Amino acid sequence: MTQPSVILATASYDHTIRFWEAKSGRCYRTIQYPESHVNRLEITPDKSYLAAAGNPHIRLFDVNSNTPQPLASFESHTNNVMAVGFQCDGKWMYSGSEDGTVKIWDLRAPGCQREYESRAAVNTVVLHPNQTELISGDQNGNIRVWDLTANSCSCELVPEVDTAVRSLTVMWDGSLVVAANNRGTCYVWRLLQGTQTMTNFEPLHKLQAHNGYILKCLLSPELCEPNRYLATASSDGTVKIWNVGGFTLEKTLTGHQRWVWDCVFSVDGAFLITASSDYTARLWSMKTGENLKVYQGHHKATICCALHDGAEPSC
Repeated sequence: MTQPSVILATASYDHTIRFWEAKSGRCYRTIQYPESHVNRLEITPDKSYLAAAGNPHIRLFDVNSNTPQPLASFESHTNNVMAVGFQCDGKWMYSGSEDGTVKIWDLRAPGCQREYESRAAVNTVVLHPNQTELISGDQNGNIRVWDLTANSCSCELVPEVDTAVRSLTVMWDGSLVVAANNRGTCYVWRLLQGTQTMTNFEPLHKLQAHNGYILKCLLSPELCEPNRYLATASSDGTVKIWNVGGFTLEKTLTGHQRWVWDCVFSVDGAFLITASSDYTARLWSMKTGENLKVYQGHHKATICCALHDGAEPSC
């Protein structure tokens, strides 16, 4: 199978994962995922594998073949896996689950290598660019930093008591972290420079971004510089693009008919892809806010997407 230069993967409540040629909009492969719905997708940095986070397992698929069966299955979570991601050279994977744990997996060895207890359902986990700290957000409103070197929790924050942290994102250079919650609010902290640890969170901004839930927040990638944006996807059916300079609203992307669950930037930050309960994924121009393409094929809510359109920054 010839791999397209730009790979888009989407997953839906219809129990399928679809692969698309992002530029043409053609769906060239469909994988049946009958065991559960898929909460999150992530493509490895080398574009070889796709991780699908379900309930309660994670399955790893080969991106470059037509094999419908997963290459590997990661099994020790006991509830919905809500977050999955990879270390920058693809040696290990991390995950977070509604079972209240954050786990680390070595892709070359079976079983979970490490486990951290969050004591509440974990909704989101991100890896700091320093590759030595994970940040998790949970249903009780806690944000925790897990120091992988010390193998312990090095910092705890509660931006808003009893308000679920739905999504976290870290700036590519480690300078900012943003947390989005169920009340449509984004909390922004500056991560103080010059320190190896990330435990110094300096409050920078509080942004009332939406009236509904924020289901995903995402900061723009390195190649987008000098422009820096924050995208917020919401249950109100819109995605808003904020200028990180002053957290002013640059544009609102409208076109989805229902909740927008997920979004992902192209590697250069020129485009954004979104996934929605209206069964579609959409491609947007960051410059104009125009909807350039609609990916249609799922029969139920499209709830997550992953994109690989170029080389990843090296470790």
